[in-house]
Amino acid sequence: MGDPRPEALLLLTLDLVGTFVFAISGATAGVNRRLDLFGILVLSFVAGNFGGITRDVLLGAVPPAAISDWRYLAVSVLAGVITFYWFSAIDKLRSAVLVFDAAGLALFAVSGTQKALSFGLNPVMAALLGMLTGIGGGMMRDILVTEIPTVLRSDIYALAALAAAAVVVSGQFLHIPPTATTIVGALLCFGLRLMAIRYGWRLPVAKGYQKRKAPARTLKDQGDDR
Repeated sequence: MGDPRPEALLLLTLDLVGTFVFAISGATAGVNRRLDLFGILVLSFVAGNFGGITRDVLLGAVPPAAISDWRYLAVSVLAGVITFYWFSAIDKLRSAVLVFDAAGLALFAVSGTQKALSFGLNPVMAALLGMLTGIGGGMMRDILVTEIPTVLRSDIYALAALAAAAVVVSGQFLHIPPTATTIVGALLCFGLRLMAIRYGWRLPVAKGYQKRKAPARTLKDQGDDR
């Protein structure tokens, strides 16, 4: 827990900040669904840590940092308590859940990619794992509040995380300092996500789809109801 290397400190900082902002998005979703304090804290922990736990398990870094390091739990609980007691202040932000979700997505995408690279993964798989780190917490948050995950139905989401991961991977290939590529990648992801929300950028959906209408009731059906 006390690795003095700058790279390790950068990863820890990104992880904790990403955990906090994603935890706020989870807690905000819980307040909007009228959950109690315990439910809000559960959502804040899941939203803030599920992506990182998945990443660590796939990398073989067990037990995952979110479980072995008390700071992840503390940050998640802090975000949940702040949201529970001062939700009105957080809700004044325009589209609060989307803003915090975009920030968490950006931070986790770059931190997940950096950690995957530090474990020796090839660039393609490191980028994909970075994307998974970014989208995992939001997906589980949406599932727990019975919504279709944002990544499956929203404006550009996973693609923004993948773009951030690609910047980090390219930076290592070009021998650019990781701090610089991490900042650029996170800003790119955050900017793409906010622009997609603002202008409705989205990937194409299947053409020719029409909502199915309920079959017309026949005279026989109406007669059976009498």
